[in-house]
Amino acid sequence: MADYNYGKYLEQFALEGEPVSAVAYGNGHINDTCLVTTVCGTEEKKYILQRINTKVFQDPQGLMENIVRVTEFIGEKIRKRGGDPLRETLNVISTKAGESFYRDKNGECWRMYLFIDGATSFDQVEKPEDLYQGGLAFGRFQQLLSDFPARTLHETIPDFHNTPKRLADFRRAVEEDVCGLASSVEPEIRFILDREADTHVLTDMLAAGELPLRVTHNDTKLNNVMIDNATGRGICVIDLDTVMPGLALNDYGDLIRFGASTAAEDEKDLSRVSCDLAFADACTRGFVEGCGGSLTANELAMLPMGAKLMTLECGMRFLADYLQGDVYFKVHRPGHNLDRCRTQLKLVQDMEEKWVELQKIVSKYAGRRQ
Repeated sequence: MADYNYGKYLEQFALEGEPVSAVAYGNGHINDTCLVTTVCGTEEKKYILQRINTKVFQDPQGLMENIVRVTEFIGEKIRKRGGDPLRETLNVISTKAGESFYRDKNGECWRMYLFIDGATSFDQVEKPEDLYQGGLAFGRFQQLLSDFPARTLHETIPDFHNTPKRLADFRRAVEEDVCGLASSVEPEIRFILDREADTHVLTDMLAAGELPLRVTHNDTKLNNVMIDNATGRGICVIDLDTVMPGLALNDYGDLIRFGASTAAEDEKDLSRVSCDLAFADACTRGFVEGCGGSLTANELAMLPMGAKLMTLECGMRFLADYLQGDVYFKVHRPGHNLDRCRTQLKLVQDMEEKWVELQKIVSKYAGRRQ
């Protein structure tokens, strides 16, 4: 993390108590983050200070409007249910001027959240219960926002999960072939193009009114769920930068892609890559239970397609970046993006081979959604 003089930023926010420390925190790849501790009398308060990466999120005003509106909406519902809105949703700390973020003289944007104490986020899924808790938390996030007017939110990253648009971008990367690599990955290119019809399924259903537009998280990894240290339950969804209008199927699908794979995202030995049905079962049980009956029949029926398309989309994005010279995703070795692509395509293939089993898992829990 860059060496910032945090004091001049901390004094911009309406904190309780006097700041006594500000240390780098977490391992996020997008925003710089630090943990701030203040002392108020005999009590300590903790906050999270973040520098928003405006290269990725070019509309910080719209981004923060989304976050404030969504967290306040969720917080009000939690209060009415008798829950704890200080731990079950993020709480934005306003600046002393009453704004949701502070823009410094260099144009860098800073925000603060109340720190959620007594809870931890985990980078790896180790057992089905982990994915159940992740699915439950993201499903509950969907349920709490099921009556929020999704179309009123800003698109923080336009066309983020527009799979036909992603396919068009992929085709362009293949055709331009700026690094002369396309001939070496013809099997991978063909695999993706052979599934072109699939890429349109969900967006066509949305356009036809057969799927509802929802408020979606769009980064449903386990490390974006705070797990209560005492109970082991997922209590709060964090990292709301990509909250925007979308399909609930994408949130479910990306959680399956991330959590139910038996191998790392960049595994080179493809024999180790598959979709673990026990983990998929736990994720589905949690997600459907968390949604609490808010999903439509069409959404439930298309959950497996959500998993397949999020995985295929990720694979084509990795391959497009490889063909373009690794300009978007960070790489740590030659061919890293190609390895990532191949794991995703192998996972798609395994999902297709287990399609009937995946549908049965959904059917098992769809009947319990009420």
